[in-house]
Amino acid sequence: MTDPRHIQIKDYNYPLPEERIAKYPLAERDSSKLLVYRHGSIGEDVFRNLPGYLPKGALMVFNNTKVVQARLHFHKETGALIEIFILEPAQPKEYQENFARKGDCEWLCLVGNLKKWKEGKLSLTLPQGGMLRAERLGHEGTSERIRFSWEDSLTWAEILEQAGELPIPPYLNRKTEKSDLTTYQTVYSRIKGSVAAPTAGLHFTKRVLEEISSHGIEREEVTLHVGAGTFRPVKSEDIGGHNMHTEHISVNRATVEKLIAHEGHAIAVGTTSVRTLESLYFMGLIAHELMAAGQDSGDGEELHVTQWMPYDREYTVSSKEALEMLLQYLDKHRLDVLHSSTQIIIAPGYEYRIVKVMVTNFHQPQSTLLLLVSAFVGGDWHSIYDYALCHGFRFLSYGDSCLLFP
Repeated sequence: MTDPRHIQIKDYNYPLPEERIAKYPLAERDSSKLLVYRHGSIGEDVFRNLPGYLPKGALMVFNNTKVVQARLHFHKETGALIEIFILEPAQPKEYQENFARKGDCEWLCLVGNLKKWKEGKLSLTLPQGGMLRAERLGHEGTSERIRFSWEDSLTWAEILEQAGELPIPPYLNRKTEKSDLTTYQTVYSRIKGSVAAPTAGLHFTKRVLEEISSHGIEREEVTLHVGAGTFRPVKSEDIGGHNMHTEHISVNRATVEKLIAHEGHAIAVGTTSVRTLESLYFMGLIAHELMAAGQDSGDGEELHVTQWMPYDREYTVSSKEALEMLLQYLDKHRLDVLHSSTQIIIAPGYEYRIVKVMVTNFHQPQSTLLLLVSAFVGGDWHSIYDYALCHGFRFLSYGDSCLLFP
């Protein structure tokens, strides 16, 4: 494994005309185009035929996160518009507990037009009656800590459904429309918490999922809540200067057992599933070291994977062995679900441990996701993207997809 910190982001640029960015999805999710990259050769098909390309008996892993209506618009008495974009729960810190909260909760947020909100509370009249209030509690990193309060007959999840707006990606250059409430969610989304969709999953339909099962492929789910940092551009000239955002994950004990049964290997749907699965390898190593030193507490956050951990030294433990170490940790602390977080950056020089096949969309130029894809295909991303540009593929969140075999 080589250290990618010296990689120049300008080497991961390509021309993406505005008209190639899909502003809306196709009417039928599974009628999108599918580029198939298999060991250096490229072909194309329709997404609904995906199951026929997958190895029988494999394990396919999906991210079941659900996008929340994370954008709230408040107006000051002066008429100034203050936009609050919720990012991460602060109190309670656990997502599901926070969404079930009645009366008040706190979040780390991005605030638009912050200079116009010097002090005091903001109020928003709810569509079905009552008021939502917002109060600034101070800076935390690059975010603002905001306390929201309301009459406690409703949960925070119900408040967001009433008053919030679904945040579609900024590069679509349009406002959220009613259709996005359906089309910008995967058909298997269940666990609320993301501010952006795991877009590779948007192509799947019930029909395709049933076909996957009929091919003898097992399906498992993980949860990674996609943060706004997924759209953060790399502003440094080299990757070493980029601070990777942290994202929260939840993985069931049964999923870890299933991965072990498949020799520690899986097909990943989307880069969020990739980041989750590859992080599990390093979490297993951290868990083993903590247990050996008698320093493990059972708080999954102690297994947090830092940005550069994969490159700090050579790792000889197999993926199956690392997952068995993680299972020992879960068993020791009687955990049915692992709640942790990852800051992992996957770039050329990274050695994939768990993910053996990947389904993903076409990503923005000079993005960390393009680095992740390049690492998977041995640096051959140019040929994939050149083919897609020359053959009418649609790009980014609502665009087409590709199936990658390294």
